[in-house]
Amino acid sequence: MKRLLLCLIVGLAFAGTLSAQDQDKDKDGDPVLRDSDKFFLPKDTFWGYAQFDLAPPHNEIDPNLCAGNAGTFGGVNAPCSEFARYMLSGLLEVRPFGKGQLRRFMVWGQPSFLFGKTIPQTSYTWSFDAIGIEHSWGVAVYIAKGFDVRFTQHFLFDRLGARDTHLGPADLGNNGPWGRYNAIGVRKTFGTRRW
Repeated sequence: MKRLLLCLIVGLAFAGTLSAQDQDKDKDGDPVLRDSDKFFLPKDTFWGYAQFDLAPPHNEIDPNLCAGNAGTFGGVNAPCSEFARYMLSGLLEVRPFGKGQLRRFMVWGQPSFLFGKTIPQTSYTWSFDAIGIEHSWGVAVYIAKGFDVRFTQHFLFDRLGARDTHLGPADLGNNGPWGRYNAIGVRKTFGTRRW
């Protein structure tokens, strides 16, 4: 059933790209629809960003790995101290083809690394201890007019280092803020970038 659904969605996305071929000849000015100088790995293959976030005391990033009352299970020495002070995240989109219908295809990844060792209402440190990584990846097919069909795979939170064990009664497990899921969606982008 899953294979049938996936084949149906891929077929619909491909049919959408075929019906949008006429728009390729429009005065649309859409850069996704313009052929590049190279078929494989054109100059605009990679796009993305990296971001560093700092959460001040009393506003820690909660990846939902420890219960909010973790401090009651050991005070400042509670084993479950996976509330983040720092986050390093990013997005990388790879469009490997520059000509023909394959130029609409994209692969992307979006990781978030969390660091810190704080316990709400109990201990606020500036520690840079590694907590773990939340990551997802996917594929997309651009249809037209800023719409693309996306398949997303989101994984369970991966803990790093010494925190990759059970951390006592306040430990909520590795589900993280979103848990593990697969999703099929449609994205609409709009506007142009100034830089």
